Order: sequence, then structure tokens, then C-alpha cells
Amino acid sequence: MNPGYPKQKRGYYHEYTVKTPRARNRGVRRIIAGADPQTSGEYYYTEDHYESFRRIKE
Repeated sequence: MNPGYPKQKRGYYHEYTVKTPRARNRGVRRIIAGADPQTSGEYYYTEDHYESFRRIKE
């Protein structure tokens, strides 16, 4: 498991695509938000489709 990896069970997180320049599909970049994205304060960024995560802090 990578440092910073989200630890909650499947279904807890919501995935949002971050546009990848020159990608013909969704690309590999994502923002992952925990539970209710507006209130959880739990956000992660992955630039390699879930191989590594960085916590986003407000």
C-alpha cells in the first residue's frame, strides 16, 4: 500500500476525472473525495491511475 493511500472501504470514495492534455480518453489523473465531497474534507490526487496518491489539503 502506498503512503497516503485512501483507506476506506469500496463505495466510500467518489472519483472525478482531471483532464489530461492530449489524452483521447479520460486519461489517468483523478481527484478522489471521501464520503460526501462537500463536507468530508478528505481529498486525494492521483496522477498515475491509483498507483500513488497525494492528500490534498485546504
